[in-house]
Amino acid sequence: MSGFLPICREDMDAQGIRQLDFVYVTGDAYVDHPSFGHAVISRVLQAHGYKVGILAQPDWKDPGSISALGEPRLGFLVTAGNMDSMVNHYSVSKKRRSMDAYTPGGIMGKRPDYATVVYCKLIRSVYKQIPIIIGGIEASLRRLGHYDYWADKVKRSVLLDSGADLLSYGMGEKSIVEIADALDAGIHVSDISFVNGTVFRTKDYELASEDALQLPSFDQIRMDKRQYAKSFYMQYCNTDPFSGKRLYETYKGGLYVVQNPPAEPLSQMEMDDVYELPYMRTYHPSYEAAGGVPAIREIRFSLVSSRGCFGGCNFCALTFHQGRIIQSRSHASILKEAEILTHEPDFKGYIHDVGGPTANFRHPACDKQLIKGACTNRQCLFPSPCKNLKADHRDYMELLRKLRSLQGVKKVFIRSGIRFDYLIYDKDQRFLRELCEHHVSGQLKIAPEHISDTVLQKMGKPPVEVYKKFVHAYENMNAKIGKEQYLVPYLMSSHPGSGLKEAVELAEFLRDMGYTPQQVQDFYPTPSTISTCMYYTGLDPRTMEPVFVSVNPHEKAMQRALIQYRNPKNYDLVREALVKAGRTDLIGDDKKCLIGARNYAKLREEQRNKDKRKQKAGSINKNERKRKEEQVIKGKRKHQEKQASKGKRKHQEKQVSKGKHKGSGATIKAGQAYETNGNRGK
Repeated sequence: MSGFLPICREDMDAQGIRQLDFVYVTGDAYVDHPSFGHAVISRVLQAHGYKVGILAQPDWKDPGSISALGEPRLGFLVTAGNMDSMVNHYSVSKKRRSMDAYTPGGIMGKRPDYATVVYCKLIRSVYKQIPIIIGGIEASLRRLGHYDYWADKVKRSVLLDSGADLLSYGMGEKSIVEIADALDAGIHVSDISFVNGTVFRTKDYELASEDALQLPSFDQIRMDKRQYAKSFYMQYCNTDPFSGKRLYETYKGGLYVVQNPPAEPLSQMEMDDVYELPYMRTYHPSYEAAGGVPAIREIRFSLVSSRGCFGGCNFCALTFHQGRIIQSRSHASILKEAEILTHEPDFKGYIHDVGGPTANFRHPACDKQLIKGACTNRQCLFPSPCKNLKADHRDYMELLRKLRSLQGVKKVFIRSGIRFDYLIYDKDQRFLRELCEHHVSGQLKIAPEHISDTVLQKMGKPPVEVYKKFVHAYENMNAKIGKEQYLVPYLMSSHPGSGLKEAVELAEFLRDMGYTPQQVQDFYPTPSTISTCMYYTGLDPRTMEPVFVSVNPHEKAMQRALIQYRNPKNYDLVREALVKAGRTDLIGDDKKCLIGARNYAKLREEQRNKDKRKQKAGSINKNERKRKEEQVIKGKRKHQEKQASKGKRKHQEKQVSKGKHKGSGATIKAGQAYETNGNRGK
């Protein structure tokens, strides 16, 4: 297909390609858009002269599927997709999801669990010696020994479990070109140990340990949770490209897994170059018959303005994947992309989002970060803003103004999230005004996550007073400009540090706000976050102090029910939680109570009696219907028999009459027949 990268032999022939340099295997459908990792890496390689084909969602049960594009000259690139395959497949309760937004038609089941491992084994079953390089978020967050929530155990580096040769972690534009150039120069993949942003394995102790910090061994972290917490925090403190050290982890058999320091962040010019590559900006046309790829709908008319996040939320893996240093595109680059959007035939005038992991982060937190990197021993915003923090929205504000002024643009939304504490720390409140005037459509979504300072501290979020301050400022600003607009807070239940006491505290806060959340997210222990480390170890890796962790499904259900205490279906769980928390004062008819003090046993008995009556009534109705049906059938049967008897009687009488003329034999026969028939009729 012209413009798209080849996905089959026919495409290769049409583009005059006899052999590809790389075959990119992905668990997602092929979407040629800069929001999809496989598209970015493939187009970057193409820009450097390499021929790349896309093998999207191959049949992992069929070894032949991996050969669809032939054997590549330099190697296979493998990613599970834009999401960890286990997060893609399962809810926090480990129930199978019903839809995969990254698959044509949203069909579930087109990729395997632990896709990176499965795809690599599939490749190796066909091509024994071909180099395999893995990347993407699944590989990045599993690059060293890690706790796996779905298996509930500590697993080895995905590099070992997959059998791959090399792992590219984080934003891979720089590392993948270095790897490709090394392979193209004839360097064996086992000798590529010098690329930043990669992880390799070796049995050479000197190579592993040179200028490197030794992590606790895999056996240690598997057997001892304190060692696991120690190892994790060492990794966390070495995620910066400027200050990060080389790390190595020891396995049995004299094997070492070595993590090189992160790759340097892209400059603004490099970011611009990446986003100006010739993307088709949509899914491959072969998916049209299935209804397309759902994931494109939200991002198609959205603009990525930055990468990285210095917010430091403990339940987020961005520190491990994109890093804390903000990388941004120029206004010119973003406006150029916006112009393209306005000429799309189905563009309605609405840009859905302008942002990144955090929309209002457009530059590094401080000037030092571009020279010495982010601090290893402190956060930019938590527990209070660093004195070197530059809380400044002027550049972002100017960008939004330019986008609003484009011909054909009616409205520019911000959906990737506003960091409300950063906004409040900006002394110039002009951005808040423009946000309310131009970029909110009735509701603004923000993420306080919780309101208990105990829990917020474990989350790495600001104290609740900061949130209250923002709510007050937002309400005042909307009143000032004459708009009626609301806040929609995202909340999380069962995060480490949250017990029933803290959950009740959150319910009381919601009561006072008069807010009823429609959705509640349970904490999800995804790989490589501080919060997941807390969940598994029961320790805060920053201090090694014990942390309360709710792991019991019933207790988690109670916490979730408390947040939605107004839902009548949650009455039982809420009442149980309040009793267990010693807060029966919140059960009653007072306006401060969460639920009413009703005789629930009596109500349950009434409900049971009601159900019985309905059941009985249903049974009576059923029996009555059956009786009537039987009467109808019986009446029909009697009528049919009566008619049959009448017909036979006439026939017999006729025969008797004939018998009088023919002889007594006939008379006797007829008489016998009549009698028999008469008896049957009685």
